[in-house]
Amino acid sequence: MNAEPATQSAPAAEIIGLSHRFGDHLAVDSLDLTVSPGECFGLLGPNGAGKTTTLRVLNTLYPPQSGTVRVFGLDVRRDAMSVRRMLGYVPQQLSIEGALTGRENVSWFARLFDVPRRERAARVAEVLEIVDLTDAADRLASTYSGGMVRRLELAQALVNRPALLVLDEPTVGLDPVARDSVWARVQDMQQRYGMTVLLTTHYMEEADILCDRVALMHLGRLRALGTPTDLKAELGPEASLEDVFRHHTGESLAASEKGGLRDVRGTRRTAQRMG
Repeated sequence: MNAEPATQSAPAAEIIGLSHRFGDHLAVDSLDLTVSPGECFGLLGPNGAGKTTTLRVLNTLYPPQSGTVRVFGLDVRRDAMSVRRMLGYVPQQLSIEGALTGRENVSWFARLFDVPRRERAARVAEVLEIVDLTDAADRLASTYSGGMVRRLELAQALVNRPALLVLDEPTVGLDPVARDSVWARVQDMQQRYGMTVLLTTHYMEEADILCDRVALMHLGRLRALGTPTDLKAELGPEASLEDVFRHHTGESLAASEKGGLRDVRGTRRTAQRMG
């Protein structure tokens, strides 16, 4: 399973002067950001900071209103279809079909991404094995636990062998054991295949452990950028990444999560229905 970027020397993601509005609300304000090939990059910030909007522009779900966004040298506006073939995406909300088996869910994504027919069965089996769902592959996804559902979504995102894996709060609503299981698979994939990972999370300990670099957004603007170690060192030897969050946003993580409590509860209810 080898990701093959269009341009090996180009950044995995390059965002220059990106701004995006929803009516009078400026969700992203003149954002500049570069993600290097092979790194795990965290995009952090309170709810409403502009993180998901940024990811949706990068994923070609929203057209850039101003600025330039490229994925491995390909412009998301001019080369949207080529960009999509290079991406794997796990959104915030659960996206599997409970009436299908795990294998059928992944096979459906293989067809959507035009994986050659002769390769589909092997590709589907490969990614199900990577996320440790081989034994449950032929069960209905409606019988899966929340952690299994997230691993199934990872399998869906991986079946096209993406060069860039984008994860938008993939562990929200999961218990600590399920969260660890999801991240263990992500780390394994990155180490084995050199995949670039771009993630958002409200769990600062996850970002601290997983990410090579993090960017912190607030009110649509970039407030801080660097390695977790460097950002913590700027505040003092005992500082945590949560302290960095508070310093640059003026908010606690609890306040940030409270603003999105309805979304979190909705996700948890969906996960419970999935078993």
